[in-house]
Amino acid sequence: MSFLPLLMAFVYSVLDSIGLGGFDLTFLIILVIIGLVIIVLIKLFLVLIPAILVAIVVWFLTGGDLFWTGIAFLVVAALSVLAKL
Repeated sequence: MSFLPLLMAFVYSVLDSIGLGGFDLTFLIILVIIGLVIIVLIKLFLVLIPAILVAIVVWFLTGGDLFWTGIAFLVVAALSVLAKL
């Protein structure tokens, strides 16, 4: 016996009890996926804040040279991601 049908029945009963019985379960799943994507993007942005700041400093120091700004961003971003692992 699978757990998924019981979970779906519970979700449908909760939605029906609050007057949202017409909404499909796929709508709920899509909203959960969108929420997870937003959470992952916010976490990624927080990890990349040091890389963004270093890239801004390098951009000002080099007079707007995008090559060195990109190199600095990639190096600091890679180090930040490796530090989080």
